[in-house]
Amino acid sequence: MKRLLSILLSATVLIGSFGGCQAAKQPQAAASAPITAENTAISFTDDDGRQIALKKPCERIISLYSAHTENLYSLGAGDQLIGAHSTSIYPPEAAFLERFDYRADPENVIAAEPDCVLIRPFIAHKVPDFVQALEQAGVTVVSLYPESFDDFDNYIKKLAMLTGTETAAEEKLTQFHADLQAIKQATADADDQQTVFFESTEVNLRTVTPDSMPGLAITMAGGTNIASDAKPVSEGSSIASYGVEKVLEHADNIDVYVSQRGAMNAGGNLHSILIRPGFDTIKAVQDGRVYVINEKLISSPTFRFDKGVRELARYLYPALMDSIEDYKTQDPATKRDLANLLVRTAHLPIYVPSSSKYYTQAHTGHVYGLFDDVSWQDDDFDYIETAAISGAVDWEADGDQQNFRPDAPVTREMLAKAIYILYEFRSKDQKTPIADLEQCEKQNIVQTLVDNGIFALNDGKFEPQKEMTCGEISKILEKLPPIRQVTEE
Repeated sequence: MKRLLSILLSATVLIGSFGGCQAAKQPQAAASAPITAENTAISFTDDDGRQIALKKPCERIISLYSAHTENLYSLGAGDQLIGAHSTSIYPPEAAFLERFDYRADPENVIAAEPDCVLIRPFIAHKVPDFVQALEQAGVTVVSLYPESFDDFDNYIKKLAMLTGTETAAEEKLTQFHADLQAIKQATADADDQQTVFFESTEVNLRTVTPDSMPGLAITMAGGTNIASDAKPVSEGSSIASYGVEKVLEHADNIDVYVSQRGAMNAGGNLHSILIRPGFDTIKAVQDGRVYVINEKLISSPTFRFDKGVRELARYLYPALMDSIEDYKTQDPATKRDLANLLVRTAHLPIYVPSSSKYYTQAHTGHVYGLFDDVSWQDDDFDYIETAAISGAVDWEADGDQQNFRPDAPVTREMLAKAIYILYEFRSKDQKTPIADLEQCEKQNIVQTLVDNGIFALNDGKFEPQKEMTCGEISKILEKLPPIRQVTEE
């Protein structure tokens, strides 16, 4: 990965390689004993009706659906993946797997000699010849997809059987449901239940059905779906008809407007929503409460669904969900703490790459998920990545490595730069004398924030390298006005 990161940082486009130079895997010899449910440790029926019977967990898996890829990594089976579809970019390690495509020559897959190829029913219906070619070559094909949230646990358990990660699956599912329940309990205490309109596609301004994953997420987040009466566009679809007229009928009652963005179903972006005729009458637009959420968090059957629900809850109840009460201590602040405090107090949506081509593009700054010292499994990963991608918190480049230094102390000047990046302050004509201004690396930033009353001086000094406590940072951040109010002054 470090070599690939070096290529990324030098603005060279990565090109996924495809198999094709190894001999095709041959079917088992006729003399072999037939594999049946009776003599195997792994047996279940997949979602295309195949009876899957294996003697042992798979060790060489190709995943042709990004949710499968992501869930296998979550179960600790990432090392068993030898390839994935190009849409598999989470966790970040998945972006560097060999790439395979169900729309390409099946020989590319066969030549890689997988012992299992994971698909979903959509693929079998779209390219049946591709799937048939794999099966005729002796490749085990497993088709899985949970049609509803209630099917999610069973889906994960089948992935776990295939990979021998049953114990990890039980633990992850227990934690997953506990996290969702915690969000429900947190928002249940909200004084004023918020209403939300969820835009699933910009075309015909569609929404989602109440029983879809986004529809359930709204309920789990403590919101009221303004479009709870929406009807699916077709039988079994999670996409529902709605239209501009019905949205505007509810203009006064929409507290929060959320648009889903992604490859499968894309709602409008912030700009397009704000300039639509008549949308200036929507309460959420007037209050600056229009948000975009990545479909991978809210519509994809993965363990990250709890993050999607939490994001919705943050949009609905920012003061409740982004509380910093636990940080009001005299404990020395670390950059990890700073990332949390900044994202919470500024109510920044967590950053998630939206394009499957993200890792094949040139980047001049930090590349999402590629800190050597912050794993995607870190509890503060989303806050750290969001703070770093925004430019508010510095990181270090060391050759091929990118490091965040999460346990490094936070200085006054470090905090000043973060505030200046996230917010907008104008320079004052009247300059406050700062005795040690020359010791500051970012003198203009320090001068501006002192002049605006954000930082107090100690005996006329700013003390740029003085290390701060979590409580001191909390006190400064809490007195900042909302970002929208600052930038519109």
